[in-house]
Amino acid sequence: MRAGADRSSSLGSPGSDRPNGLRRSRSSRGNRANRSSRGATASARLVRGTVYAGAAISMGFLLFIIGYILVMGIPHIRPELFEWHYNSTNVSLMPALINTLLMVLIALALATPFGLFAAIYLVEYTKRGNRLVKLIRLMAETLAGIPSIVYGLFGLLLFVTALGWGLSLMAGACTLAIMVLPVIMRTSEEALKAVPDSYREGSFGLGAGRLRTVFKVIVPSAMPGILAGVILGIGRAVGETAALIYTAGTVAEVPEGIFDSTRTLAVHMYVLASEGLHLNEAYATAVILLLLVIIINTSSTALARRMTKG
Repeated sequence: MRAGADRSSSLGSPGSDRPNGLRRSRSSRGNRANRSSRGATASARLVRGTVYAGAAISMGFLLFIIGYILVMGIPHIRPELFEWHYNSTNVSLMPALINTLLMVLIALALATPFGLFAAIYLVEYTKRGNRLVKLIRLMAETLAGIPSIVYGLFGLLLFVTALGWGLSLMAGACTLAIMVLPVIMRTSEEALKAVPDSYREGSFGLGAGRLRTVFKVIVPSAMPGILAGVILGIGRAVGETAALIYTAGTVAEVPEGIFDSTRTLAVHMYVLASEGLHLNEAYATAVILLLLVIIINTSSTALARRMTKG
């Protein structure tokens, strides 16, 4: 009897060990899951902290630059800087301010229609995967990354020398138009692509043609994105210096015609700083230029919101 009991106990021992083994495996899996979740949480915190640190550093540099310009420039803003005629005594920036507005308006009037129509063609009238579209996009992205001095040399050879315009407002505006054209085109293209296809299908279903659909449905829906590209183009045109020195010149007077030499705010600030005689006026000009860019961007953003609501 004892031998039978011993045998039964010896046979039953492996079965009794199985629940313990299952518990150990489950506990080990739970520990691994906890470790992996802790690792994922730690990595997420690290990434989040890196993003916040990068944003804080970028914002800190931006605030430092703006604060430095304001501190160095505001005390030197005086009424003589806004006189109509420039001379070595008042160092007026008013002619440069007017020339900047004229230059930007002419450049945008030339670049915006071409950029918008090119974007409409690429999005609405070409087949997806077309090689020509890929080539045009590659060329636009390449043009957007070319240094401004190259545009200046191109404008000098074409507009100033070949066409005989000389250093003039028109030559500088055409050069700026070529510079901002890729930015406006690519931004407008992305804005048009972001419009849902249901808008196009609904318009076609109501009997509208492609042209009417584009200008009555697609373009108004994409107008905020298109204006964003125009704002980016304005920012680049307002702050441009190298290209305009070769094409527009450095004359500090309001031009009587579009083929007269002129000077923008950025060029005016560069000339004052390079001469070394009017550094205080150069800082004051930087403040006015900064305020001009802020006003233009704010106005454009408000216009885009109003058009979106309307």
